[in-house]
Amino acid sequence: MVCRRYVVQGLVQGVFYRATAQQTAQRLGLTGWVRNRDDGAVELIACGEPAKLDKFEHWLRQGPPRSKVEAVMVNEEAPQAFTGFEVVP
Repeated sequence: MVCRRYVVQGLVQGVFYRATAQQTAQRLGLTGWVRNRDDGAVELIACGEPAKLDKFEHWLRQGPPRSKVEAVMVNEEAPQAFTGFEVVP
């Protein structure tokens, strides 16, 4: 299992980005969390198989229809155990 931290910048708050990211992660069988940041970005940690994380990252770069993703920063994280994929405050 691999874990990655993503920070997504652009028009990503108030456009159902977190909810659709959660749905996409769950569909791919990933675990982790997603949250809004005070700077207007969305931050996520996702864990799972590398190929599934690659598919997730591709989705993150597109986002839901009303979003406008400008940048996605990705960093490897130490493996962590999550139960499901949650939207957190």
